[in-house]
Amino acid sequence: MDKVMSNKNIIALFVLPSLMLILCLIYMPIVLTGYYGLTKWNGIGAPTFIGLEHYRTLLGDAQFWDSAKHSLLLALFSALSLVVYLAVALVLTSRIRGTNLFRKIYLIPMLLSSVAIAQLWLKIYHPTNGILNAFLESVGVNNPPSWLADTKLVLFAIFIPILWQYAGFYILIYYAAFKNIPSSLLEAATIDGAGPLQIAWSIKLPLVAEVFKVTIVLAVVGSLKYFDLIYVMTNGGPNGASEVMASYMYRLAFKSFDFGYGSAVGFFLLLICLAVTWLIRMCTASKETVQY
Repeated sequence: MDKVMSNKNIIALFVLPSLMLILCLIYMPIVLTGYYGLTKWNGIGAPTFIGLEHYRTLLGDAQFWDSAKHSLLLALFSALSLVVYLAVALVLTSRIRGTNLFRKIYLIPMLLSSVAIAQLWLKIYHPTNGILNAFLESVGVNNPPSWLADTKLVLFAIFIPILWQYAGFYILIYYAAFKNIPSSLLEAATIDGAGPLQIAWSIKLPLVAEVFKVTIVLAVVGSLKYFDLIYVMTNGGPNGASEVMASYMYRLAFKSFDFGYGSAVGFFLLLICLAVTWLIRMCTASKETVQY
C-alpha cells in the first residue's frame, strides 16, 4: 500500500479531478474576465480587442471610485467589528449562565439566506410601518429618517445587517480557538494568582492572534466583494449612495450590457483584493528573530 501511495502517477491520478475542477471554476473565469476587460463586448457577437482603454476610463470614472470608497468603508467597519466579536467569544468561553443559549442565538443569522435577511431588514427600516421608526416615535423622536432613502444614512444602515449576518460566523471561529487553548495553561495562571483579565490579555488573546489575522483577511476581502444583500435592499441607490464595486460591476455587465467594461471592473476588483490581502499579511506578519 505504501508503495502504491508513493507512486507519483497514482497521486497525480487522484489529484487530477480536483485540479481540473479548480481550473475550470476558478482560474479559467479569472483569465476570461481579464481578457474580456481588454475588449469592447455587449455579450452578443465577437468581442473587439481595444487594449487598456477600459482601464484608462476606469481611472477617471467617478462612479467607480465612489463605489470603491463604499466598499473600503464596509471593509473597515468589518475589520473593526472583529474586536467586538472577539470580546463576545471571550465572554462565551467564561463560566457564565446561558452560554449555550447565547451561542445558538448568535448563530441564527448564519442559517438565513442573504435575501431573507434583506427582506427582514427592509421591514425594520420601513419609513412608516417599520419597527425601528415605530420605536423612535414611541420615545419622542418626531419625523424619524427614511433610512434607505437618505443618501447620508443608507450606507451605514446597510452595514448593520451585513455585520449582524456574519457575527455568528466569526464568533464561532473565535469560540473554537479559545476552547482549543490547553486548560493546563489557564489552571497554572490561576494558581499563580492571575485574574480573569490578566489571563485573557496575557494568555488567551496571544494564543488566538494567528486566528485573528486570518479572520481579518476573510472579513476585509469578503467586504470588498460583497454584493447580494446590498443588491436586494437598495440596488446601489439612492443615487449610487450605497453602490459598491461588485454591484457596480453587475450593473455595467447585466443591465447596461457593457460586458467589456464590467469585466475590467471585476478584474480590477480582483487586483484590489489581492493587494489588500498582501498588505494585511505584511502588516500582521510576526517578526521572528533567529539567534545563532
